[in-house]
Amino acid sequence: MSDAPAPAVTLYTTTWCPFCTRLVENLDRTGTPYTRIDVEEDADAAAWVESVNDGNRVVPTVKYADGSYSTNPPAGQVRRRVAELTGTSPQV
Repeated sequence: MSDAPAPAVTLYTTTWCPFCTRLVENLDRTGTPYTRIDVEEDADAAAWVESVNDGNRVVPTVKYADGSYSTNPPAGQVRRRVAELTGTSPQV
């Protein structure tokens, strides 16, 4: 078991969504840590996504460690927010 802190961001995605794929690829490219949850495999996650998107299952939806969230954000925005939450410099 790892004692590493949990990533400052959780991505709610699906496997078939091109916007999800692009976000994940861009975050991976810069080594930005995240937790990824497939809303088609996790009913609680799907319900949360719907609760913050007017009843719609819009992906990607991103939840930050402080409880804030954004829907379909660009990777640069996610990196900046992670940097703010972790006190690090944003990855480019």
